[in-house]
Amino acid sequence: MSKPLHDAFVDELRDTYDAEKQLVKALPKLAKAASADDLREAFEAHLEETRGQVTRLEQVFASLDEKVRGKHCDGIAGIIEEGSSIMQEDFDASTMDACLIAAGQRAEHYEIAAYGSLVAWAKALGHDAAAELLEETLEEEKAADEKLSALAEGGINDQAANGQIDEAQLNGDDAKPRARKKSSTTRRAPARGKRR
Repeated sequence: MSKPLHDAFVDELRDTYDAEKQLVKALPKLAKAASADDLREAFEAHLEETRGQVTRLEQVFASLDEKVRGKHCDGIAGIIEEGSSIMQEDFDASTMDACLIAAGQRAEHYEIAAYGSLVAWAKALGHDAAAELLEETLEEEKAADEKLSALAEGGINDQAANGQIDEAQLNGDDAKPRARKKSSTTRRAPARGKRR
């Protein structure tokens, strides 16, 4: 017998619950790798939101009389793995920050898609309390994505680009600057701006 939408909804909730739990572990690593104070603070603030989102999902399970249980989320695991590999690169501080923003936004876009579907399905199934809780998280994910965009457009991308241009000009290279992987023995340039 074919499964109904309710089963798909619960399955997606379990997948999303696992995704949030994985992100609770991944976000501190992004924060630690960030050089810009405002980027680090954005990741730390979203970590606190993510912990609240885990609790909210537990409330959704309770409202449906379903057991709180995660189902391994391969999608977010892949996104986190990509982010981890970026952190292994030897980029200058501003470029690393730009890459961390890109990694964070991949996760946000994945979550926005997941929560968008969950909200729609909850409404279609008449799970009004669940829909309200899920909508709250969806809005937080959209706001986190907008915050990362604002940081990127507010200077981090320009700093990364200018750092590459300056390096190319110093080397007398008139060719279009491109990201270069430095040898593993080279240390990353110190971060610009204030440190905590």
